[in-house]
Amino acid sequence: MQLSRRQALCAVAGAALAAPHIARAAFQVSPFSGKTYSKRAVELVKSSVIVDMLAPIKIDFDPSFYAKPMSEQMAADFRASGLSAIHHAVGIGGPTAKEQALSFFAIWGNYVARNSDVLTGVDTFADILDAKKDGKVAVIMGLQNADHFLRPADVKSFYELGQRCAQLTYNSQNRIGSGSTDRVDGGVSDFGVSIIEAMNAVGMLVDVSHSGDRTTLDAIEISKKPISITHSNCRALIDHPRVKTDAAIKAMAAKGGVMGITGVRNFVSKTDPTTIVNYADHIEHVIKLVGIDHVGIGTDADLYGYDDTSPEMNKMLRGAYKDSYAFREKIDIDGFDHPLKMFDLTEELIRRGYSDANIRAVLGGNFQRLLTATWGG
Repeated sequence: MQLSRRQALCAVAGAALAAPHIARAAFQVSPFSGKTYSKRAVELVKSSVIVDMLAPIKIDFDPSFYAKPMSEQMAADFRASGLSAIHHAVGIGGPTAKEQALSFFAIWGNYVARNSDVLTGVDTFADILDAKKDGKVAVIMGLQNADHFLRPADVKSFYELGQRCAQLTYNSQNRIGSGSTDRVDGGVSDFGVSIIEAMNAVGMLVDVSHSGDRTTLDAIEISKKPISITHSNCRALIDHPRVKTDAAIKAMAAKGGVMGITGVRNFVSKTDPTTIVNYADHIEHVIKLVGIDHVGIGTDADLYGYDDTSPEMNKMLRGAYKDSYAFREKIDIDGFDHPLKMFDLTEELIRRGYSDANIRAVLGGNFQRLLTATWGG
């Protein structure tokens, strides 16, 4: 017999009153949230290597933020999040892209160093495993464009500065290829081929999350190493230019790549409510299409989400994209916009009947395999 959620909650409450010595079925993981989770979910999150392959430290571009030490609240939220590693990357581009990139690595590399009680840098995947043991969050430094590579030799220079992942294009055309919102997609250029080859040579992960359809397929074919779609969703479930076709997902998987699923509302569902159930539908689509080994997490948000930013920051972010992005009133998914969202996702995967091994693979095991193969360690 299947119990309704209300009946199940009543049954648990009754059992607790009747036998107070029995441990509760729900556990609190942070004193700040008041949220509780099942023992299985808590144990899975705490024991798994969890990699969010697009999660800026903070969506805040005001110098007054990164000039100050991390707040005690934010430090506590990072420690409670269950995250082992985040891919910290933003979009750059244009004639000053190289200067923008150098500034980005200087500012945020310094921020990680100044907050070393919470965060740590990444060279190889071993650094992520060490961070987990030490109760810290490893920061993978990347960029959501490769406009700063003015010549192939720049790839090695930025690798030596700590860059471990580069998106080939953002939403618009650059010298490497086309973006997802370009009217015409000409694919990867001759210059783009040389950049991909240079990335393969040093061990920098190739990312095509914002690239156009032809550019995505070209990059997968050209790269001698597996590539990643670090943060995108499935066009089979939502018709949007920023998400990926089944053909692209299949090609990526055939090469050994991994796709991270994003929690940006307009890439998840066209109708409301948009919840973690809709988010997990994209995970499940990839699993059914190419298998459990090729899907992971790339939330495309910080711990708190876009809707938590200031009105000025929110307006600036929305204004930076073409109308085809079709932002709605909210950008985040309902209930997936807080520091403990990995626990909520784990609960949803448990509800869908996934094994512990498969949940660990989605939370970070698949990206661990890909990044270890790319970087070493």
